[in-house]
Amino acid sequence: MNQPVPIRPAATVVLVRDSARGIEVFMMRRSQNAAFMGGAHVFPGGAVDTSDSAEQWAGLCAGIDMAAANRILGVEQDGLAYWIAAIRECFEEAGILLANDKGGDLIAIDDAKSVADFSDLRQQMADGKLSLHDLCESRHLTIAADRMAYFSHWITPPHNVRRFDTRFFVAVAPALQTPSHDDTETIAHVWVGVNEALDKYHRKELEMVLPTVRTLETLASFPDTAALMAHARAERIVPRILPRASSGRDGRRMLVPTDYAYAEIAKLDPDGKGFASYEIIPGVLTRLSARVHRLTAPNPGFMTGPGTNAYLVGEGEDFAVIDPGPPDEPHVQAIIDAVNALGPNGQGGKIRKVLVTHTHKDHSPAARLLKAHTGADVIGMPPPPGDSQDQTFQPDHVARDGDRIAIAGAILRVVHTPGHASNQVCYLLEEEKLLFTGDHIMQGSTVVINPPDGDMAVYLAALKKLLKEQIDWLAPGHGFIIDRPHEAVERLVAHRLGRENKVLEKLQGLGAATLDELVPHAYDEVPKQLHRVATRSLLAHLLKLQGDGRAGETEGRWRAL
Repeated sequence: MNQPVPIRPAATVVLVRDSARGIEVFMMRRSQNAAFMGGAHVFPGGAVDTSDSAEQWAGLCAGIDMAAANRILGVEQDGLAYWIAAIRECFEEAGILLANDKGGDLIAIDDAKSVADFSDLRQQMADGKLSLHDLCESRHLTIAADRMAYFSHWITPPHNVRRFDTRFFVAVAPALQTPSHDDTETIAHVWVGVNEALDKYHRKELEMVLPTVRTLETLASFPDTAALMAHARAERIVPRILPRASSGRDGRRMLVPTDYAYAEIAKLDPDGKGFASYEIIPGVLTRLSARVHRLTAPNPGFMTGPGTNAYLVGEGEDFAVIDPGPPDEPHVQAIIDAVNALGPNGQGGKIRKVLVTHTHKDHSPAARLLKAHTGADVIGMPPPPGDSQDQTFQPDHVARDGDRIAIAGAILRVVHTPGHASNQVCYLLEEEKLLFTGDHIMQGSTVVINPPDGDMAVYLAALKKLLKEQIDWLAPGHGFIIDRPHEAVERLVAHRLGRENKVLEKLQGLGAATLDELVPHAYDEVPKQLHRVATRSLLAHLLKLQGDGRAGETEGRWRAL
């Protein structure tokens, strides 16, 4: 068995400066023969060394102490070593020394004598004859740690030859120093505009690794170095980013936590071998666990994403199907064939139960077809009468909150979660703490709350109800599985309440407005072509505000109260 690659602490500093084309960054090209990131354009940085231990730096480090460094990085000890390592590596690799003279000013290396002097010191450090600590002591310098600000945190993915736990810092390059590559590990250097660097990367003219690209994409959002440094100096939670390898029709791809498939990739492929898919393809069976598989219907679209997920839950001969989807005969047959193949020895799996989360027409109509083919019991809540939902749905057993449905030695517990639809339920697979959410929680967008069957106040209450459940994963009706479910629920509640406050604020500004007059203001960040759909959720917000006594309606015009 292969031993895991040890993860070494490391630090990187992104040197920036202002220019007529916006922020520029200093980048160096690594030697093609380098063992790590050969040929790539990088920022100065490297592993934290024993010489960077902060104990010996007492009195030689300006602007930040150990307690502050530990707090900012979220570590228990020796956080300052990352600042020192970044400054040391920056001098060794780029020739820029973030250090102050006796007067507290950044040192100048801008004449022939000082350039030659510090070039020699840099070479002595590269040869191991001089440490940064000895250099500072002999020249009466202090490390200008306060010139750098913590920016991001990246960890090298599993299965790499070398792995680093790297803290990224940003710093404005000293005006009186000129950077250069070291001609050993790096063979070229360039000052380049952020957007120009990204353009060259996309044209395959600059080779870069994912952390470098994502760093540049973030830098592109700042107008100048002052705005960038102000953001970086504001103490905040900096998320740890561990890229994950994945596969798909367009080849291998690295994902980060903001990518929709990331959590699923981490669950299915924790060792980072790259076999899990970054895309959901209708008709392709995906194994989520020993007893849970996903087969997505061929109904992709704006409201359905990649399509409606049908979940096959069971082991041995007994299976339940959750949300079989639209009345598509080939899809229904694909479900039957998949369950049959999942049975003992690759054949003989039987569909015993069909569970439906709600009766919107992309979720429940295939239940009738599956029952006709298999004789399975159908479970769910009937559609509200007179509504445009699937009126063909007729459950054999009406799902009720708290019901426990046994399947293949496991339990699916019913959790009634109305709001998106009055008959919306979720099913909690208790053995895996996996909640099948239907449309109660979707990935990548908030669900439409469409009165009169949809109710915003009821929906928010149903979301908060889930915070009391022990859940590890969410399996939505559309999209990939979702981790940290309580955080996801809290974000949804915060988003809905934020929208409610915005609706009220805009209503107060307008004085009185119809739905059509209010929607461009309350949903101004939403494309205009989606305003018709947004109007339904807007009405749901207004009805909740009306119920709370904060808004009223007269002859189609709404006012804040």
